Amino acid sequence: MKMNNFLLPICFTITGACFYACSEVLDKAPDGNMSMEEVLSDPDKVEGLLNRCYNGIPAKGYDYFFFDPLVVACSDDGWSSEEAAGQSLDRMYRDDVSAANHPLNTTYAQDHDVANNYRYWDLFWPQIRFCSQFLEVIDNATVKSEAHRARFKAEAHLLRAFFYSELVKWYGSVPILDKTVPYDADFSTLRRNPVPEVATFIASDCEAAIQIPELPWRITEESDRLRVTKALAYAIKTKMLLFAASPLHNGGNNALWEDAYQEGKTAVQQLKANGYELFTTCTAPDIFGTGDAAAYHQLVCQNADISATPRDKETIWQHQRGSVFVWGIGYIGGGEDGTYKCGTCPTQELVDAFETSDGVPVLNLANPYQDERHLQPNYNTANHLYERSDPYANRDPRMYVTVLYNGSKFIWNNGEVKTVETFFVGDEASKHSPSFDKTNRILSRTGYYHKKMVTPGASYTNKIDNANWKYYRMGELLLDYAEAAAEAGHSDDALAAVNEVRDRVNMPALPNTLSKAELILRIRNERRVELAWEEQRYFDLRRWQQPEGDLSATCKYFTAMVINKDKNTGHLTYTRKSISSTPRGGWENKHLLLPIPLSEVSRLEAVTGVTWQNPKW
Repeated sequence: MKMNNFLLPICFTITGACFYACSEVLDKAPDGNMSMEEVLSDPDKVEGLLNRCYNGIPAKGYDYFFFDPLVVACSDDGWSSEEAAGQSLDRMYRDDVSAANHPLNTTYAQDHDVANNYRYWDLFWPQIRFCSQFLEVIDNATVKSEAHRARFKAEAHLLRAFFYSELVKWYGSVPILDKTVPYDADFSTLRRNPVPEVATFIASDCEAAIQIPELPWRITEESDRLRVTKALAYAIKTKMLLFAASPLHNGGNNALWEDAYQEGKTAVQQLKANGYELFTTCTAPDIFGTGDAAAYHQLVCQNADISATPRDKETIWQHQRGSVFVWGIGYIGGGEDGTYKCGTCPTQELVDAFETSDGVPVLNLANPYQDERHLQPNYNTANHLYERSDPYANRDPRMYVTVLYNGSKFIWNNGEVKTVETFFVGDEASKHSPSFDKTNRILSRTGYYHKKMVTPGASYTNKIDNANWKYYRMGELLLDYAEAAAEAGHSDDALAAVNEVRDRVNMPALPNTLSKAELILRIRNERRVELAWEEQRYFDLRRWQQPEGDLSATCKYFTAMVINKDKNTGHLTYTRKSISSTPRGGWENKHLLLPIPLSEVSRLEAVTGVTWQNPKW
């Protein structure tokens, strides 16, 4: 089935549906012009109806407005040089947000394509309804074969599960609507269901898809790249049960960790039995080198290949939208020719998370900083390899393909090898030295630059696109499983899963002498390192909080590394510096969840007579 946009979008929110000129919602197709009978009698139009269910899947990554990875920039992994540009990040950092106007509710994709913007609440509810409508009519539709009908049904179940999972991640509890609802229905009894109940509903949709034999495990046709699979069903099911078990959502019921563990175990076993595995061998050493993290870097930089025997057996689901360029932005900046901003750059806090090569954390993970502003690291006394006078030596190989730091090499125009220089000599700055002038979009605010998603050699004269966004991959699933296993008390299984991820980059296995609390901290840190820049950290920090908690320890103050070079001896001195003297927005309790758009809340509360808004908004 070729992916296309056969039918036009409609406007639909929870409180009602309006097909441009229709009154009976099931009598018309979603474009409002064709009758549903006309659509269901034509196999091609039935496929078009399913295609409509695929609309609104966000591309993420560098696809946010003006090519900045907005979600990463709002976590503790990154700080953006766009902080004073008067756009989304500027408002987020100043905490100029409200339920009526919140950038994460209203921001657009770079190309302003309405199908790929990020008005999650406004867009995902219509998609959920399309999926439900499709499931209600597919049994009576004319299709090319019964195999087509079965696969289409599985896809609709799974797409509904995906859109629900995205709503849960952003808003927490949401209503469960398992069928279409007429626009004039009685909504007075509508309520938000707790996340564990929504997760169970999502899991049931995923299981319905899994049980349909015609749904494949892997896509092998380029035109079908975005189509969903059994592997995705297991990944979404595992992720949602993990969210349901997390402190923010579990209502104190820690027994939910066992459910997440059991599902994660089944998912890992099933995916491995059907050909999924970590990508461990770099097949392009001329581009990515031969280091311990070469395969890891290739994985995140290149699209998964579509074939019966793929090179990349790790990627579970990837967008098919055209890649967004990163040359000139989101990379080195620093005045290199053809660049005009550096975008979001890694924080010192992210750099601190990378262990030394002997597998020992640099900081005390239970209490990494001795002060609120993170200027006084609480160094791990068990680490004997880290040198404060040479902080980038002997580190986890993933650091070297995630972060550009002083002394890093990068390839620029036509193969020219350059060295990152972020040091100051007295008052004189080097080419890439950090700037703390908020209006300076070219230089890093942190003393580091981003590398992970950039294919080596990408530059103004060598416009290499980065990979399309990968929503789920095997490494993430293994860490979801490891976390649930550790929380549920299955330490051996947790260790096996996390060590499999570490082994890919030749990092030592975690010791089997760790306590439960220590193991959980190590797995959380492993998630941060392995999944950096993949929009996981933003949600992890939130779901790990209690409902009354906040993000003051991680997302209030941030640090940069300032390096001074003695002009006579060349000796380097490393000093941590606060990026800003005032807190960055987004750390208070209310920011654990997005606000439901105010206009929607007003309608819902008027109809139902109960509070709908998330806390503190």
